[in-house]
Amino acid sequence: MAATDLQPIQDADQRDPPAAWPRGPAGLGLSGKLLLLTVPLVMIAAILLYVPAIANFWVNRLNDRVAAANTAALVLDAAPLGMVPDSLSREILKSINARAVAIKMGQQRRLLASDNLPTAIEHDVDLRDMTVWEAITGSFQMMLETGNQPIRIVGPGVGNAQFVEIVTDEQPLRLQMYRFSRNVVVVALIIGVLTASLVYFALHYLFVRPMRRLTASLVGFHENPESSARIIVPSQRSDEIGVAERELSDMQRDLMSMLHQKSRLAALGLAVSKINHDLRNLLASAQLLSDQLASVPDPRVQRFAPKLVRSLERAIAFCQSTLSYGRAQEAAPDRRLILIEPVVLEVRETAGLASDASIAWVAAIERGLAIDADPDQLFRVLLNLVRNAAQALESHASAEGGGAQQIRITGKREGAVAILEVSDTGPGVPQKTRDHLFEAFQTSGRPGGSGLGLAIAAELVRAHGGDIHLVEGTIGATFRIVIPDRPVELLSIRNERQRA
Repeated sequence: MAATDLQPIQDADQRDPPAAWPRGPAGLGLSGKLLLLTVPLVMIAAILLYVPAIANFWVNRLNDRVAAANTAALVLDAAPLGMVPDSLSREILKSINARAVAIKMGQQRRLLASDNLPTAIEHDVDLRDMTVWEAITGSFQMMLETGNQPIRIVGPGVGNAQFVEIVTDEQPLRLQMYRFSRNVVVVALIIGVLTASLVYFALHYLFVRPMRRLTASLVGFHENPESSARIIVPSQRSDEIGVAERELSDMQRDLMSMLHQKSRLAALGLAVSKINHDLRNLLASAQLLSDQLASVPDPRVQRFAPKLVRSLERAIAFCQSTLSYGRAQEAAPDRRLILIEPVVLEVRETAGLASDASIAWVAAIERGLAIDADPDQLFRVLLNLVRNAAQALESHASAEGGGAQQIRITGKREGAVAILEVSDTGPGVPQKTRDHLFEAFQTSGRPGGSGLGLAIAAELVRAHGGDIHLVEGTIGATFRIVIPDRPVELLSIRNERQRA
């Protein structure tokens, strides 16, 4: 057992150390990535808001110019023809930042006032049927241009006028758009920084901190997986992170328990290896003495010497297997049809119950019951169960101060299945140990118990293709063993008939 149980630990020690495992990029954790993701998203949102805002600002300024042109047109059109002095016309045009104002009434277009009118106008803007896309493209086109080119703006007229036209310069309007853009950018930056900060801290508190806690627990548990202090304490969260914390805590506890069990197995294997060396020498000496006793002609010696020799041979075989539960697997059973009554009698004598009057022994075996099993392995199964029953009765008697004590073995056959039951009148199996009853080192708390008896019995019974379980609702503890016969091989039967 020592070699096999130590092998997984040795394999784990041969892996690369934690420092050699690949790590993520240093200096850019989850918080940094979250910040790098939040800031661009906020800036993209600000840009998406700026585009319609600047287009709306441009259209509003153009509409203001059209409204001013309509007011000037009303003043100029109300005066008699030629009665408006040129100086007054220039003042009116200057007040509305225009070079010319014209209206269309019916089929006639009238130039109401002009001052330094250019010979050619390259850009026309018609506000009467402008779409959103035209407003966006037109605003950016004006902002990207240079110089002070004149622009003609056409808008709806008032009164009897069908529309009004105004010729103005681009540069004043462009400067207004620049100032507006600057203000929008400043406000967007302030709002963006505040929004990014709020989003960052909210996500950091809700997700990053719990993830850091999970990561720190994983790293700490990796450094010392046998320390219970490295197990994460789950929070009360009901979301996915809370589920991850609870599952991680359960996994860490299971791994820690498994490691403790492996360590115990390794320590037990080392101890058994040391004890086995000296114990085999002592048993070899006892076997030599038993061989000499076999030659003594005393009838009583001749009666007990074969049993003594058999017990010593079995003890030496057990020592040579070095606690066979610790091997990778039990040897395959050497099955043959055997009578169960001699095996039960040998179990009673080996357990020391033949001369123990304090524990009653009842064997209710069907006459001539035969089982298809390995006799040595079946002996080990029954001996483990009987010894457990005897220990339970002894501890119960010392605690309760007496009472009826009985061990009962029954056996019967149901078709191709043999059923054995080992029961006692002890305190029964504690409820807390029933879920892991047939696992190694799961004892019921009795002093001196190793917790391997039932585990060995279960493994041997399963090797026969059978089943062992605790029967519920009985006085004390009752274990039922079910061993099916091997399937009949028709080819083997035909070959035997041919040989016959």
